[in-house]
Amino acid sequence: MSNKTNKLVPELRFPEFVKDGDWEKKTIAAISNSESSSMALNKLELKQTGYPVYGADSIVGYIDEYQQEEKYISIVKDGSGVGRLNLCESHSSILGTLACLKSKNERQYNLVWFYYLLNTVDFSVYVKGSGIPHIYYSDFKSEDIAVPNPKEQQKIASCLSSLDEMITVHNQKLATLKDHKKGLMQNLFPQEGEKVPKYRFPEFLKDGGWVEKTIDKIKSILTDYVANGSFKSLKENLNVVDAKDYAFYVRLTDLRAGLGHTNQKYVDKNTYLFLKKSSLFGGELLMANIGANVGEVWQMPFVDKPSTLAPNMIMIKFGDKIDSRFVYNYLTSDAGVKNISTVISGSGHPKISKTDLKQVNVFIPPKLKEQQKIASCFSSLDILITTQTEKIEQLQLHKKGLMQGLFPKIND
Repeated sequence: MSNKTNKLVPELRFPEFVKDGDWEKKTIAAISNSESSSMALNKLELKQTGYPVYGADSIVGYIDEYQQEEKYISIVKDGSGVGRLNLCESHSSILGTLACLKSKNERQYNLVWFYYLLNTVDFSVYVKGSGIPHIYYSDFKSEDIAVPNPKEQQKIASCLSSLDEMITVHNQKLATLKDHKKGLMQNLFPQEGEKVPKYRFPEFLKDGGWVEKTIDKIKSILTDYVANGSFKSLKENLNVVDAKDYAFYVRLTDLRAGLGHTNQKYVDKNTYLFLKKSSLFGGELLMANIGANVGEVWQMPFVDKPSTLAPNMIMIKFGDKIDSRFVYNYLTSDAGVKNISTVISGSGHPKISKTDLKQVNVFIPPKLKEQQKIASCFSSLDILITTQTEKIEQLQLHKKGLMQGLFPKIND
């Protein structure tokens, strides 16, 4: 291996540090100390505002008084979030499930830089325990790291902190948009005991009350994957592949990740034709009908590729007098979710049958135009939410690239 390959220099470096030479190889223990938290959740009176209290899932609440003023990095010692890091600023507290990592010399080892560096360490290799996974400072303190001079540390810390602040601002904007949509749903759909919504577009004020109908009365088709044949024939004719093929095989996970994502499944043309009763063309409502996500509703996007429904979901289509976008938004509102919950059966393995789903009630305006107006309002808001989500994803990808470039890899 050449000397050039062994050099501890990052792929991306700020111009003023290009001539500063290699970073110095050290261990985590050489630049930090670890202290255990002694605080217990049941001893704290958590509030909505004040100084933050960090738990295994980041901030769990706030308190009026803080326990310490130093900055530190918390790491989850055990449980499902083992190894998760948080940068805890001044005037904050942590719970007993976390350990504190502190810089031995803040002037020499910038704690914020150290936090970002630790995010490049694979802590999973140090996790122990088959029952409750755990990790201790003694497990990873000998991990080799590369350390630049304090000024370069500060520059990297400032760069990544600024990016994180930008991501936080965009996340807050996304949360505001989602809250706004939730508020609109509460006002544009009739609440319990009411037949008209609190807010109504002026042109529909004289159209009278909304009508409550079951899904069975407004659907044109309600079906699922197993409607295509017996279990034996399904098994004989199903050919699901990882490589791109004739049609999308649409699962709940694909709707969440976006059709065509890296783990998308496909079917060949013969399978697609066999599953013709559950072919998807865009606009259909798809509901998870079994398992932990039972009752979750999605609307099939319009895509330029044949698509067919996978198991464990029910597909609903509507006639010309019903706007499917309106029904989707109603079923995802608080009122709709409540109506769906009434037909979920089984506590251990919850499910919804096609027969029961047909009995779910939906409140509908008397005119199609009002359905369309409400649906368009939510569609416009959904576009803003999608755009904002994509901005955040791009920023996170940018950060990931920076993290890979700003920290050199320790060569074996």
